[in-house]
Amino acid sequence: MTQDELKKKVAEAALEYVKDVAIVGVGTGSTVNHLIDFMAGIKGQFEGAVSSSEGTTQRLKAAGIPVFDLNAVGEVEVYIDGADEINPQKELIKGGGGALTREKIVAAASKQFVCIADETKSVDVLGKFPLPVEVIPMSRSYVAREMVKLGGQPVWRENFITDNGNEIIDVHNLKILDPKNMEETVNNIVGVVCNGVFSYQKADVILLGSANGVTTS
Repeated sequence: MTQDELKKKVAEAALEYVKDVAIVGVGTGSTVNHLIDFMAGIKGQFEGAVSSSEGTTQRLKAAGIPVFDLNAVGEVEVYIDGADEINPQKELIKGGGGALTREKIVAAASKQFVCIADETKSVDVLGKFPLPVEVIPMSRSYVAREMVKLGGQPVWRENFITDNGNEIIDVHNLKILDPKNMEETVNNIVGVVCNGVFSYQKADVILLGSANGVTTS
């Protein structure tokens, strides 16, 4: 079974969390794209969605799913999104697609965060996947130097601008043994908008797809 087939399998399993829910928070990425395709088939069973990126908004609208501004709906019942890494404590690294800030906002505003991923995203310790850090453009070099002090190797994601008009530094070679401390420390660097450690907004439910099926934790 290919990785894409695993993503489809876990995205289909996530439909159980969409049915009979008023507003669904929808993340960003290849696994979520499969979810949106499945949601299009049951769009009469929920009112609409709150989106975590412009790309997701376009895909939802193309599927005929109403998209609402988060400010207009208040609390979201469930947020479904993928991850780049998942540890046993359900803490995540996210942001490979560059939507980490809006993803973290929607996750924080939701009652339940359901993370959908294939088994390759499961790790013992976060950090093998480079940590995305969204920064105000003028602060990029300064933040990069601060990340070096934390033991990381920062690489500017060139020719990429976030939906918020900012830039991203991808920080390699971090071994994140204390995700909460890392999330706080990086967010406290002046010029950082948000970083891709999701420890305070960690997943409530993990759906992990493998050749043997989908496991829930």
